[in-house]
Amino acid sequence: MKRSTKLLSLACLSALLTTAARGENWPHWRGPNFNGSAAEKGLPDIFSKTDNVKWMAELPGPSAATPIIWGDAVFISSTDEKTKTLRAMAFDRKSGKQLWNNEVAPGFGRDDSSNFASPSPTTDGAVVYFLYGTGELAAFDFKGTPVWTRNLEKDYGPFAYQWTYGASPTLFEGKLYVQVLNRDEPVHGRGRKDGRGESYLLALDPKTGTELWRNIRPSDAAAESQEAYSTPIPFTQGGLTEILISGGDCLTGHDAKTGKELWRWGSWNPTKIGHWRLVPSPVVSEHGALVCAPKGSPIFTVKHGLKGKLDDSALAWTSSDRDVSSDVCTPLYYQGRLYVLNGEKKLLARVDPATGKPDWIGDLVARPKIECSPTGADGKIYFQNFKGEVMIVAADKEFKLLRTIPMGDPTDDRLRAAISVAAGNLFIRTGTKLYCIGK
Repeated sequence: MKRSTKLLSLACLSALLTTAARGENWPHWRGPNFNGSAAEKGLPDIFSKTDNVKWMAELPGPSAATPIIWGDAVFISSTDEKTKTLRAMAFDRKSGKQLWNNEVAPGFGRDDSSNFASPSPTTDGAVVYFLYGTGELAAFDFKGTPVWTRNLEKDYGPFAYQWTYGASPTLFEGKLYVQVLNRDEPVHGRGRKDGRGESYLLALDPKTGTELWRNIRPSDAAAESQEAYSTPIPFTQGGLTEILISGGDCLTGHDAKTGKELWRWGSWNPTKIGHWRLVPSPVVSEHGALVCAPKGSPIFTVKHGLKGKLDDSALAWTSSDRDVSSDVCTPLYYQGRLYVLNGEKKLLARVDPATGKPDWIGDLVARPKIECSPTGADGKIYFQNFKGEVMIVAADKEFKLLRTIPMGDPTDDRLRAAISVAAGNLFIRTGTKLYCIGK
């Protein structure tokens, strides 16, 4: 199946939404611009497990964490299947040599769909920060020396999630942001027993791990719909820097300096369905802040610059095509277009960020499910499915699936890690391997 519509408008020049791209680095789960894109050129689109492989490193266990790259270092979170521990690891970007492998805490996972090493690390070029589903948060310098550590569950109360906590930390303008959006009462025995659980946005001093502030983020969602696995996303507009939070049946914008909630919108779940947990992180374009409602619902874009509790008049647009939807994958904003990956239907849509209308919707001709968020660079879109089949799509006016390349092992059946790009290379994480791919 291939469907397309006439290109509705020329691509708009992107507004300066975040800090400038940090050259050849990939310092955050969603890259240098917090939207899945990078300015890299010369990336390969022909490779295999042996061709155009600069190096391959063995990993001690599975994880959905994305590789983070700064300079000549690659950082990755991992489990260790043999020792049942959570690892913080570093590799040399040029050779793949393991630089260090630190045990952060005991643990592996609590369900058969994920593990405690799902959050991706982040770095400022001097220190790298690792967060795990146990609440363990640890900082190391580039030599692997511990800088500080703390446990969020011990400090603020146990998490109350149906599954396993998976939000990644965000480092931005001198603060380390972590969000915890969970239930206000225990689930499966997990959660606070001494009172109501709290959802919150936390800001820490990256140098010490000391709390700068913690802002409670309330929600009137029901049961599992209070839970979110999304990551806080920053952007700057008109002199104000906001942190966007999605989950609990709403999207909120917070003052980056104080955590104060500036605005709130949410009406995709008016009947308070109780199993609509939210996974995709927010995405920003010059036309507004985008949020993906779960379970085949539309995506919505809230206009910039508004305040208070907003109604639907605050929306720039709502997607009307049922295939333009994402239950898990965070959309990509790249070269003035949104790319929305519908992992359940295995469809990729290129969307006009001004109107929400698709330029095209392409069939990926894939059987395994896709829960990997797409990466955009060098005029191409990269992502992988559960089996580790890497798909490469042209970021162009017409849909074109350039290649599908099997990179996973026979036992891989639930791969989610996004593909990182830096220094002219792709970094692909499978169940037990980390590949550096380059021409």
